[in-house]
Parts: sequence; C-alpha cells; structure tokens
Amino acid sequence: MRAQNLPAASGWQWLSHGFAIYRRNPLLFALQVMSYWFIILLINIVPLLGTLIAALINPALLVGLMLSARQLEQDKSVSVRTLFEAFRGDYKPLLWLGGLYLLASLAALSLSVLADGGEFLRFLTSDKTEGSAAEEGAMWLPITFVACGMLPVFMAWWFAPVLVAWHQQTVGKALFFSFMACAINWRPFLVYCLALIVVAGILPGLALGVLGVLLPMSLAPLLGTATLFAAAGVLAPTIFASFYVAYRDIFGISEVV
Repeated sequence: MRAQNLPAASGWQWLSHGFAIYRRNPLLFALQVMSYWFIILLINIVPLLGTLIAALINPALLVGLMLSARQLEQDKSVSVRTLFEAFRGDYKPLLWLGGLYLLASLAALSLSVLADGGEFLRFLTSDKTEGSAAEEGAMWLPITFVACGMLPVFMAWWFAPVLVAWHQQTVGKALFFSFMACAINWRPFLVYCLALIVVAGILPGLALGVLGVLLPMSLAPLLGTATLFAAAGVLAPTIFASFYVAYRDIFGISEVV
C-alpha cells in the first residue's frame, strides 16, 4: 500500500468534491448523517457503558458513511441500510479500532494533568454550570496539551477504519498507514482545515450577522436558528463526503467493495 503525496490545493478539492457527492442525493445522504448522529447520541445517554458502546461501533458507522459517499460518486444504489453495511462483514477489527481510539483519547486527555495537576479534568467532571473568568482563562494551557496529544490520535485514526474494512489491513498497519498518509500530506490537510474554518465558521457567522442587521429583532433569532440548521444540513454531509474524497485521492479505490 502506498499513500500519494498530494499538492496543498487538494485540501480545498476534498471539500468541493465532497459537496459534489452530497449534491447527487442530498436528502438521502443528509438523512444518513443525521441517523449516524442520532445513534451515537442515543447510545451516549447511558452513562459510561453508552460511551464505551458508542466508541466501539463508531468506526463501523463511519465506514458506512464512506461507502455511501463512494456509491453516490459511482451512481450506485444507496439506502439508509448502507450505513450499517460494515456490520455484515468481519467487524471485530473495527470494534478494536473504536476501543483503542477511546483509550488513546483518554490518554491524551490525561496529558492536561502535566499542565495543571488535574484542574482541567476536575473542571470537566464538576457539576458547576459556570466558572469564574479566571478559571476559564486558565484552561488554555491544559487544552493546548490535550490538543497536542490528540493530533497524532486523529492522524492515526483518520483513514484507519476504511483501511481495515476495504483493504483488509490489520489494526496496527491501518493506524500506521493512516498516520503516515496524514504526515506526508500535511500541506493539503492544513488547507483543508483552513477551508473548513472559512466555510463552516466564518461564512455562517457573516450570514447570521447580515440577518441580524436586515431583519426585525423579532424575526432574527428564529431565522438565525433556521439558517444554522440549514447550514448544518449541507455542511455536515459535505464534510463526511470529503473524508471519502481524501481517502480516494491518497490511497486510491479498493476493489473489495
């Protein structure tokens, strides 16, 4: 297996091509993404055990979304059941991926102890609804530690589910190849992140600002909420489809599925 080293502009193309895939069947793909979110949120209602189960099945559900994007791109049949397609095969390695991701995330979160002796973890687990400005302002250092710890975790798991499901890689090899693919393609990933900030953050913010100026005060909150929901209904499926586009461009398309 070989990962392609792509130019920086590919990062924007992943997002734009993801939108093109979404446009092939926007209602169905948006329904799949909402179903994915609903399943994860519903399972997480159960304390502790729900978090574990959600983490275990998450890679398999992500493979289902990637498969849907691939099927849409190739003009093949897609249904809501496609979301669960990974469970029809050998899904045990995907469960291992989910469990390891949870452990790695907890390990990265524990790095905050090095910064503040555990204050950040106590802040997260406390019942306080409000913290002092000084407490919240002091969170930047442990958050930085956690972000630095999560970066290699994201890199290792970004492509790992599809490498396991579509290329029959072992869990260890999938994590390695995913990490290396992200490392050698740091330029397009940087452009991709900047594009996400603009498309998912700045532009919706500007739209809400314009609505706030042009519309009566009584209508602005309602239409602002509607705008956010509409944007999420387009952006979320586009982003998930862009994950597939990035995989396709870097690794090529497996003929297994």
